[in-house]
Amino acid sequence: MQSEKLIQTLLEQTRLIINQAEKLKSYDLKTLTWKDNEFSWNMLECLEHLNLYGDFYLPQIEKNIKKSNTKSETEFNKGFLGDFFSKSMLPKEKLIKMKAFKSKNPLNLDLGRNVIDVFVNQQIKLLELLNQSRNVSINKVKIQTSISSLIRLKLGDTFQFLVNHNIRHIKQIEGIYERCIIPEIQKGISDRVSRL
Repeated sequence: MQSEKLIQTLLEQTRLIINQAEKLKSYDLKTLTWKDNEFSWNMLECLEHLNLYGDFYLPQIEKNIKKSNTKSETEFNKGFLGDFFSKSMLPKEKLIKMKAFKSKNPLNLDLGRNVIDVFVNQQIKLLELLNQSRNVSINKVKIQTSISSLIRLKLGDTFQFLVNHNIRHIKQIEGIYERCIIPEIQKGISDRVSRL
């Protein structure tokens, strides 16, 4: 895969993610904190989960890009593990549920609307880092994973993993919104019908 094509795709996907997150600012707090049950996440918890990952990965990516004296290459060769992790994050029809690490699980935290701003700011930072990565080797720069300090992924794979992880949870937020809003719509329809 061409390095520039990968970076360009990730930039475009991240811009779309920012647009989706910006829409959440128009939702009231009741909608943002609605959940299916006590064990499921609400919209803000989904975003906070992503923020916790951003807190781990973004400073590390920035540091490793700055200290790298590698040169950019035309081709990016996915690593076996990086490709596996990235693909496992993508939303599918039969989504494999994954248990979040305790340190990355925001279930039942008292979260406010500022979670959205933190997320959007992290995505803007991600755009900057993607642009900066054009000056280094996204094959040779390695990033430690949140799973273990012994497992390190290529920078290109790390970016792909982060963006796919964001896509996964933005889709989850869309599903939560639909489940939250449909009963309200149905209630509104039945109220109007009963008044006829």
